[in-house]
Amino acid sequence: MAPGRIAIGTSRRDADCDFFVAITATFRLIHVFVVMHHSSRRLLHFNVTKHPTVEWTLQQLRQTFGTDEEFRFLLHDRDSIFSEGLNRSIAAFGLRVLKSPPRSPKANAVCERVIGTIRRECLDWLIPLSEQHLRSLLNTWAAHYNRSRPHMRLGPGVPDPPGHRILPTNSARGRHELGGSARLCVKSILGGLHHEYDWALACV
Repeated sequence: MAPGRIAIGTSRRDADCDFFVAITATFRLIHVFVVMHHSSRRLLHFNVTKHPTVEWTLQQLRQTFGTDEEFRFLLHDRDSIFSEGLNRSIAAFGLRVLKSPPRSPKANAVCERVIGTIRRECLDWLIPLSEQHLRSLLNTWAAHYNRSRPHMRLGPGVPDPPGHRILPTNSARGRHELGGSARLCVKSILGGLHHEYDWALACV
């Protein structure tokens, strides 16, 4: 690797960001901005707008990073909205900007992958009616993605696992059977498009 070059994706302090578009039931084009933590695959922030601007994008990054010193690098593509002025403002957060090469989506593969996942697991099945409806759908899906959706890259694991989880005691009849003190709970997500499973103490 040449001097002064950084191996993208090797640091736990990397973050990626990108835009994609969604189309409503009335054929309105809405832009979605996402920011991801590279190593944990956690979706840090998203927002939607009909008219993205440099000022709007900077506000999203300000809400994501602010004075957080956990992150050192931000990777983005060469979209015209990422102007030199915006990059200078990002640098004021203490972040070093890394630009992906022209026409090289694989250089920002982590963010491109989550955008594909959002489409396959949410927007390919549910058509938003408006900007507000799209934001509501993505709020629900993002919470599911961070806390419950397994990710093979994590071992498998989830980006933002809960701090406390109830584990069932093994039954004397076999390790695949529940003990009397636990039951499996199922939560429907996005009207049954996905489900979350967890243990809970059985009611006496």
